[in-house]
Amino acid sequence: MTENTQTPSSPDSELPTAYAPAEVEGKLYERWVERGYFTADAASEKPAYTIVIPPPNVTGSLHLGHAFQHTLMDALTRRKRMQGYESLWLPGMDHAGIATQNKVEQQLAEEGKSRHDLGREEFVERVWQWKEEYGGKILGQMRRLGDGVDWSRERFTMDEGLSKAVQTIFKKLFDDGLIYRAERIINWCPRCLTAISDIEVEYQEDAGELVSIKYGEGEDSLVVATTRAETMLGDTAVAVHPDDERYAHLIGKQIKLPLTDRTIPVVADAHVDPEFGTGAVKVTPAHDPNDFAIGQRHGLPSMTIMDEHGVITVHGPFLGLDRFEARSAVVGALRQQGRIVAEKRPYAHSVGHCSRCSTTVEPRLSLQWWVKVETLAKAAGDAVRDGRVAIHPQEMEKRYFDWVDNLNDWCISRQLWWGHRIPVWYGPDGEVVCLGPDDEAPTGEGWTQDTDVLDTWFSSGLWPFSTLGWPAKTPDLAKFYSTDVLLTGHDIIFFWVARMMMFGLYAMDGEVPFKTIALTGLVRDERGKKMSKSFGNVVDPLDWMDKYGSDAVRFTLAKGANPGTDVPIGEDWVQASSKFANKIWNATRFALMNGATIEGELPPAEQLSATDRWILSRLNKTVAQVDAYYEDFQFSKLSEALYHFAWDEVFDWYVELSKTTFFAGGEQAKVSARVLGEVLDVMLRLLHPVVPFVTETLWTTLTGRESLVIADWPKDSGFRDEAAEAEIGSIQTLTKEVRRFRKEQGLDDKQKVPARLDLTGTVLAAHEAAIRQVLRLQPEGDSFSATATLPVAGATVALDLSGTIDVAAERKRLSKDLAAAEKEKQQAEAKLGNEAFLAKAPDNVVDKIKGRLAKAEADIARIQAQLETLPAA
Repeated sequence: MTENTQTPSSPDSELPTAYAPAEVEGKLYERWVERGYFTADAASEKPAYTIVIPPPNVTGSLHLGHAFQHTLMDALTRRKRMQGYESLWLPGMDHAGIATQNKVEQQLAEEGKSRHDLGREEFVERVWQWKEEYGGKILGQMRRLGDGVDWSRERFTMDEGLSKAVQTIFKKLFDDGLIYRAERIINWCPRCLTAISDIEVEYQEDAGELVSIKYGEGEDSLVVATTRAETMLGDTAVAVHPDDERYAHLIGKQIKLPLTDRTIPVVADAHVDPEFGTGAVKVTPAHDPNDFAIGQRHGLPSMTIMDEHGVITVHGPFLGLDRFEARSAVVGALRQQGRIVAEKRPYAHSVGHCSRCSTTVEPRLSLQWWVKVETLAKAAGDAVRDGRVAIHPQEMEKRYFDWVDNLNDWCISRQLWWGHRIPVWYGPDGEVVCLGPDDEAPTGEGWTQDTDVLDTWFSSGLWPFSTLGWPAKTPDLAKFYSTDVLLTGHDIIFFWVARMMMFGLYAMDGEVPFKTIALTGLVRDERGKKMSKSFGNVVDPLDWMDKYGSDAVRFTLAKGANPGTDVPIGEDWVQASSKFANKIWNATRFALMNGATIEGELPPAEQLSATDRWILSRLNKTVAQVDAYYEDFQFSKLSEALYHFAWDEVFDWYVELSKTTFFAGGEQAKVSARVLGEVLDVMLRLLHPVVPFVTETLWTTLTGRESLVIADWPKDSGFRDEAAEAEIGSIQTLTKEVRRFRKEQGLDDKQKVPARLDLTGTVLAAHEAAIRQVLRLQPEGDSFSATATLPVAGATVALDLSGTIDVAAERKRLSKDLAAAEKEKQQAEAKLGNEAFLAKAPDNVVDKIKGRLAKAEADIARIQAQLETLPAA
């Protein structure tokens, strides 16, 4: 397995006594970048492997969610690079329209200015200045984490190339009739003064009020309930179900709308649930998406009753009031008229808030630009259904189909200044002209460009191909598209993943943007609670990196990464991963001090001890297991497999069992040193994609080679030795049993105890020296007195515990435990012997009692055996 043929370097021959991540990680990363290890070559004949990073916001900083997903993407691309692929992990940032504009507006506010004081052109220039000075903080933090990205290909969603891609696809969609302008209900933020996407709306339980209002008079009256009483000023109908007999006489009639001089019709619509509330609903088409749909079906007018700031614009006593002030005023006026039938306060209900500023979102009828998604969404669904794109875990497919199969047209315009401006011009005589990137803007009096910009998700939806040079036919596009894996959280499967699927298939003539969608869960605290500033449980991963090292944070996150499920993480777990890194370090130091090497071929099996053959068999099984887990995106399982192989099998068993061989010296010690070198070589390669820093330092010291980043990925040689595994398994069984007995006697594992071993006729006979070394068992000596005898694994271990335990006290303790176990047995037997109880008790209860009986019987046998081994008091 030492097929790596890189040029040896001249590493230090000795390792420091302790691993200090802060002294290693930064220097190593810069060396990797300087040597171009992460730079992909489009002209390479190697097969390509591509991942494009989900672009973090230019305003962002590294949080645990980023660290989690970046660790997994880095592991995938590092492994593929080692497997001989031309591996590209492409980095970049999103311009984050609203978030970035808000940052700069806040900065201006501190100067006593608004963006309107600067004007559009100067404001946009100010945002670019902010981006250069403050944006991209996260990129430096990605280096701290060890992200093996190709920095030479870093992109930004508003750089020249990506801007050209945005204009190109907008015009193509426009020319194909897939982009149009229309009045529809959108999410509106009265603070940011723009439409916002669904993903930018955060829902939370608000304590509002539910009021029931009487419309009409006498028999021609009905009651509607609402949490937004102010919107009644814009009602243009009341709707009931067509089969609801209570209101059959009212359908088609006009009823008086309270507080106004208007009458409105009662319409029949199947959307109304007759079982919910009174079965009658107010219809405000300009301020509710469901009401808008009802209005469209029945040809109702849409009355906008508030402006973009959420201020009431209709005539009357409510004119000029803020929407929340108007709510109280409207309820008060209705109460005075006796129109309030019922009030429920507080009334907890889910309310949308702007994720950028926490302002309550207002549904609003607005003239916006839209993408017609029907054909695009069908193509996105078909690509998964026909197997061109796989979703991991597969059970997430249903959520994907639920979304793309029911997708509504997408509002892509935003009333901002920072972003890709919509490339549409309006002429003085009503002309509408859409321009591509190479078209000249119309000149002449009266021509103006649309003032809106595009939704951030529009440009990030092009990310898998725009970052590779599209619309030009670049070598990068030819080599690295389609990308191989999109690894992202399941929370944005609807918003980002579906958009990339739609645009990729559309722009790239049916070629999918990625072959696999690997969906992860979200990072939570150690109790499984969502991380939130309000909960006080948000963790800065950089703090943990400073304290424990980046490898420890990465390994902790990878160990928790079960596909599609959320990931709990706590500092104790990071600390445990730090101990693991130190264990690898110390074990490798021991190995180097005892001559571990990769030089020369491995000796043939007949020259190897059973211990050597065992660890090589386990090594190859681990290689195969880790490969299988990688292919199935089972990061938690592969990390656990590597952890237990390294700590349990290599360090706790192989190194310990081999110490007698190393101490004895000679040819067998040289053989075992070569085997240990082989095991460490392969183990460090397997660990490298997840914990790159400590493994790089150890591997280059062990092998004298250039870098693990460009080393070969291990291959399963096929070597298996079940007999050796069974033989060492017998040693493990004996060792565990003796250690358990010692623990029960209150003896420390390291405390030396005289012992007589009878291993005759067992596979253990050849391992007496190793067994004594591992168990700290001294030779029996002339004054040996067997005070405890343990039959295990076909052998007998007699221990002289005289002088180490108080026999009388131990006998008293065991007798007490025996009495308790016998009482438990009697109680279980009594219940199981009671026919009346068995006739009524559920099967699971009976099974539980049977389990208690079996445990009690086993405890009795164990305690009696221990009592028999004790000398007389």
